[in-house]
Amino acid sequence: MKKKSRLQLLHQYYSYTGFYGFLGSSLLKAIPLIVLFIGGLLAIHFYVIDVNVLLSKMTETFPAFGILSVFFISESILGLIPPEIFIAWSSKSATPIFHLSLLALLSYAGGVVSYFIGKAITKIPSVTEYLEVKMAKHIRNTRKWGGFLIIVGALLPIPYSLTTMTAGIINYPLKSLLFFGTLRLLRFYIYALAIFNIVS
Repeated sequence: MKKKSRLQLLHQYYSYTGFYGFLGSSLLKAIPLIVLFIGGLLAIHFYVIDVNVLLSKMTETFPAFGILSVFFISESILGLIPPEIFIAWSSKSATPIFHLSLLALLSYAGGVVSYFIGKAITKIPSVTEYLEVKMAKHIRNTRKWGGFLIIVGALLPIPYSLTTMTAGIINYPLKSLLFFGTLRLLRFYIYALAIFNIVS
């Protein structure tokens, strides 16, 4: 009997453990969020206030450092504010690509911070027990799928910091996290292609 290749074995493993089903459901959940964001942006633009004016006002009113700081904090603590808002803001800055790149790097760095928060949490038994109940499914999935789950978290509009925090909780290898997490940078440029066109 011919021995299966590593790729075939991986495919078999991810099939058996339900990764493809999880990926499909994640994509289905992501699409409405993207549509909702774009729809909301267009609704504000046409019925409330010109989005270009709003973003320009943000750029004029708030210093870039302040906005970037808020973004970094958000990306480090469960991704509370959608990154798409900041991507739209960067399009109206004096140097859009530069600010977009800063956002991408800060998001990547925020994921690393979340990873270490996850590791620190494991040293507090009461908090660990609480999170292991609240995040049981996410922890279980990360243990099963590791890098592939980080890729999904990096690319799809789901809180990336939640994925990296979970990785820290289960002591996932930092080198692997840093490697797979680089796709987070790609996500910002891909989303910017669409968002920059909408708010241009």
